Amino acid sequence: MSEPSNHKKTLILTGASRGIGHATVKRFSSAGWRVITCSRHPFPEDCPWEAGPEDHIQVDLADPANVADAVAEMRLRLRDQGSNLNALVNNAAISPKGEDGSRLGVFETDMEAWRRVFEVNFFAPVSLARGLVNELAAAKGSVVNVTSIAGTRVHPFAGSAYGTSKSALAGLTREMASDFGRRGIRVNAIAPGEIDTAILSPGTEKIVAEIPMQRLGTPEEVARTIYFLCTDQSSYVNGAEIHINGGQHV
Repeated sequence: MSEPSNHKKTLILTGASRGIGHATVKRFSSAGWRVITCSRHPFPEDCPWEAGPEDHIQVDLADPANVADAVAEMRLRLRDQGSNLNALVNNAAISPKGEDGSRLGVFETDMEAWRRVFEVNFFAPVSLARGLVNELAAAKGSVVNVTSIAGTRVHPFAGSAYGTSKSALAGLTREMASDFGRRGIRVNAIAPGEIDTAILSPGTEKIVAEIPMQRLGTPEEVARTIYFLCTDQSSYVNGAEIHINGGQHV
């Protein structure tokens, strides 16, 4: 059955509280989408987004049981409002640092930190996509995984666990594109480089000097690419990883 013409498309977005996630909320909302946001923080009272409180789910993505509960809540909210799921964007990620903000390599990252990073950055996207597959299939929806330039090279600031988790997420995107694509769901990834957000590390200006475009990217530029991958403009794009880094990867 086709959706009614007045059907409001729905996005579920993790890591919505700042940076790329916040810009993505604004981009989709301005296009008339309903956005269900997910964060380990409660919805901020001072946020001007009116639809936020009833469309926010507080979830600790490092806790598999909490993720399972959140998936059940997502499905309930979708069903109550008669919505399918048009897009899932796995944006949330963590990158632990040393006490002085230093990069944590393989030896400096304790095993508990490795596990926590992979729970948030890798296993949560698997659990969310699998748990919401029927809702995505009903809408012929899209999944976008947010990887990173750190997934393809040793980064001077991003730690070993973060970079490795993003490499794994890129591999997962390929596998999902094959498996989910047979259900009519497209799965792609974006790999941002140095984006002007609150998590930039001191010394980023040295990297900017090596970027062909000689500047940082903006969260809005990333959000526009995510939107492209979630709409019919990209209807035959599946299994791609789009670099958003001003040519830094070359």
